[in-house]
Amino acid sequence: MTTPLPLPRSSAVPGSPRLAALAAACCLLLAGCSGAGSSAPAADREGGPAGRVRIALITHGAEDDAFWELVRKGAEAAADKDGVDLAYASDPDGASQAALVRNAIRDKVDGIAVTLAKPRAMKAPVAAARAAGIPVVGLNSGIDAWRSAGLLEYFGQDESVAGRAVGDKLDGLHVKHALCVIHERGNVALEARCAGVKKTFSGETDMLYVDGTDMDATTAVVTTRLRQDPDIDEVITNGAQFALAAVQAADKAGSKAEVATFDLNKDLVTAVRDGRVQFAVDQQPYLQGYLAVDGLWLHRTNGNVSGGGVAPVLTGPAFVTRANVAQVAGFAAAGTR
Repeated sequence: MTTPLPLPRSSAVPGSPRLAALAAACCLLLAGCSGAGSSAPAADREGGPAGRVRIALITHGAEDDAFWELVRKGAEAAADKDGVDLAYASDPDGASQAALVRNAIRDKVDGIAVTLAKPRAMKAPVAAARAAGIPVVGLNSGIDAWRSAGLLEYFGQDESVAGRAVGDKLDGLHVKHALCVIHERGNVALEARCAGVKKTFSGETDMLYVDGTDMDATTAVVTTRLRQDPDIDEVITNGAQFALAAVQAADKAGSKAEVATFDLNKDLVTAVRDGRVQFAVDQQPYLQGYLAVDGLWLHRTNGNVSGGGVAPVLTGPAFVTRANVAQVAGFAAAGTR
């Protein structure tokens, strides 16, 4: 059994004192860490306790976001099974996430799992990891960028496919005017979802950008938009917590708009069961974290490459509705769905 090694989350930019402190923390946490200029041989990367594999999971998740806790739980479960020393760090800022990857490279980890929400920011650090002989796999975001970035494998949902499936479902529900709420501007996965909805939905689709780090402001902006446009009869959000905020917004606005969402958590399960949210698209974040760590371990110990290095391993989409929500409710209550 292994105890995961959590890295501090950072909102610092490269070169800042806070980032320097983070780098020092990484060195203390990851056994066998050497300085940035070290030329230790690749064989030294075996150097966890008893030669255990050391893996860094670096995401763009915001601090205390329930979705990313599911990803982390899955990664920790795989690390526990495989005897891996796991370090987790996250930062929604592309430059800061890239700096976290560079820290992991300096620490000579055996593998890196990374999200590509902002692919351009990650291009150089991923290339640096490859040059250092460290395999990198992708998860959650960047399904259109992982191969060109040189990643070994990818685990996640095809967000464009998921969006198109939602568009088709809205047509089946006879929706006329949808509002797709994007809580992180520039996130390629969220943009692809809403673009997919617009591509297949025969009604009108509007995009609304909000600051996902401020839930009160998000609720207020959605409320205002629903008051301004009473024709909107469906709000699509890109996270379970934003769906619950949209339900509040519709109530405050006196709107009859229904709410549906991408992603799932235990509170959202209750909302689907109660009929406050029509449906959720589950991309199985726990599975994404699990497969990313397990894939790196299998590659390290047995030379396996999931998807043959040419195809992603899809974890979604799966629709959770009032008709089937009972099947996942128990897992959601346990914090794994």
